[in-house]
Amino acid sequence: MTTRDDVFSELGIGPVWRLREAAPEQPGAAPCTWESLADAVARCTACKLSATRTQGVLGVGDRNADWLIVGEAPGAEEDAQGEPFVGQAGKLLDAMLASIGLARGNNVYITNVVKSRPPGNRNPEPDEIAACMPYLLAQIELVRPKLILALGRVAAQSLLDTDEAIGRLRGGVHRFRNIPLVVTYHPAYLLRSLTDKARAWEDLCLARRTMQSLAPDS
Repeated sequence: MTTRDDVFSELGIGPVWRLREAAPEQPGAAPCTWESLADAVARCTACKLSATRTQGVLGVGDRNADWLIVGEAPGAEEDAQGEPFVGQAGKLLDAMLASIGLARGNNVYITNVVKSRPPGNRNPEPDEIAACMPYLLAQIELVRPKLILALGRVAAQSLLDTDEAIGRLRGGVHRFRNIPLVVTYHPAYLLRSLTDKARAWEDLCLARRTMQSLAPDS
């Protein structure tokens, strides 16, 4: 099993010492900061996507958020602008968040499993997901969310380490390293499959109830 220290070793940076609760740095440790993480993503050549992307797309939003939204990978517009979930899928995500009283950048951090755009917006391949997973794990360490909302099959299967279909994963509360995780459909899919918007609304309500059930200091 990959440990937290293994993750940061892969990134070439030290463990996270400055989180919500300040902790002393260990002598000689290179702290993982948002700046060092962004630099690592910008320079990353760990998979073949680095040869075709315009830029790495780390994430956007409140870096101390209770809500972490995880999608699949950047598309063409995200690759151009350097921000996840822009364009029509981004507008729908913003509407989904608004429906449960949330807003982009306000107690919400948004990212993707894969930080570089796959050519033609194809699904990320297993080796590409594996290469990017340390970055996502570092983001989770830095944000320390209370709840993760996984958007789509790739995000759900990657975080839960399963090949179960999204239809079997949604509708319940899972755990990722003891963080509650709720699965719903990706906004890009919902743009093509309007009939599943009602199911997505059910998932959002489940996520909101789960968050409301958490203790204030959980």
